[in-house]
Amino acid sequence: MQGSPETYVWPLAFADDVAAAVVQANTPQAVVAEVEASGRNGVAVTGVLYDGMEDPTLCAALLDAIERRRRFKGPAGELVAVTTRALRALRGPSGAPVGASLLRGEQSNSSVVYGDRLILKLYRRAGDLEVGRFLTERTRFTHVAAVAGALEYRSGRSEPTTVAILQQFVPKAGDAWRYTLDQVRRYFDRALSSHQEGRSVAVSGHSLLELTGEEPPALVGETLGAYVEFARLLGRRTAELHLALASRDDDPAFAPEPFTAFYQRGLYQSMRNLTARAFRLLAERVKSLPADVQGDARTLAGLEDKTLAAFHTVLGRTIPAMRIRCHGDYHLGQVLYTGKDFVIIDFEGEPARALGERRLKRSPLVDVAGMLRSFDYVVHAVLYGVAGGEAPRPEDVPVLTPWARFWQQWASSAFLRAYLQQVGEAAILPRARDEVARLLDVLLLEKNTYELGYELNNRPRWVRIPLAGMLHALAARR
Repeated sequence: MQGSPETYVWPLAFADDVAAAVVQANTPQAVVAEVEASGRNGVAVTGVLYDGMEDPTLCAALLDAIERRRRFKGPAGELVAVTTRALRALRGPSGAPVGASLLRGEQSNSSVVYGDRLILKLYRRAGDLEVGRFLTERTRFTHVAAVAGALEYRSGRSEPTTVAILQQFVPKAGDAWRYTLDQVRRYFDRALSSHQEGRSVAVSGHSLLELTGEEPPALVGETLGAYVEFARLLGRRTAELHLALASRDDDPAFAPEPFTAFYQRGLYQSMRNLTARAFRLLAERVKSLPADVQGDARTLAGLEDKTLAAFHTVLGRTIPAMRIRCHGDYHLGQVLYTGKDFVIIDFEGEPARALGERRLKRSPLVDVAGMLRSFDYVVHAVLYGVAGGEAPRPEDVPVLTPWARFWQQWASSAFLRAYLQQVGEAAILPRARDEVARLLDVLLLEKNTYELGYELNNRPRWVRIPLAGMLHALAARR
């Protein structure tokens, strides 16, 4: 077994008699096992062990524990509740009842909403409280869900690991991914109408960074419409987030640090390992992929050396920028859209990375690359019919393919242009545009390689998106 040990969280509850029957009837997916336990007076009791997050009483008890800053000792460690100054204002009148309702549909975590004020996210794989708490208590950046408290597991001299985080609940806000899916579907309807009128799009051969210096053609405003301003505002808010994360030199956990030769060697080794895993998996899975993507998969499988050569560019030169704590898993699904502005959520980083790795300081362009890849993902998820909802007709896909690329280019360049303008001359980025381009290209390819491995392992129907992204990125390299 390789890697560092990880802590996983699974609260369990027990029900017997009538309560057990209710659990089995209403939430059979929550049942872990039927068990026989010793009850009072030594009488055997039969019941079910089930996921405790389905128990409203337990959910209410978790909120109460945080409010009271309770501690629960166990044989190997203890569970400790902590709060921030934001709790009182977010919670409302102390002791006032708030209903608890479990959110459905989450895959890796469980979330409980208390009234319309608070949301508790329980991490199935222990998370990280630091970034959210820092932004809440030590910066003026307000476009995040404020942290009210948390449950931490502490054992010996090990660093505390966050088991659950209590945050501000943002009512009437949906995530930017779903909003964008709807916008892309409408865009494709307009694109088909334009095609029927004999109009076409010209896909630029310029890089995204080059496009930030160009004025968008009139067709961008006609077809993307208000989404261009959406992307620009998101770019500004992203830059403001990074400037806030880089704003405190007096906190060693958040003080910006320069790139060093040692860090760059470690970064390259991490990229090498990521590449080896992804390409090994690709070779193993090619024959099991959908028939219409196997050709691209085989082509990419022969480009492992070219991928490594691209990553090798992080060595042997000084990177004139600073490393900071970042979001770490930044994409459209991690941003809530209120209809007017954004609230950025979920600062625990990529779930596949170890907790210590998620806490490393990196270039803020890691987050920028994540969002740029998300723009590519969302438009192609609609094009290929893998995102749910009504898919384009098969005969329309060739027509819409250049329109999808056109949307991705100009939505991405609007985001990137606003981001760079807002960052300005801050030291978190290189001053020279060619240095920004070089670093961003490498980080985009790193993110793309991560996506390739993720989709091969989890969603083979989606693998055509990172496949196409990597082939395009590698073809553009001289």
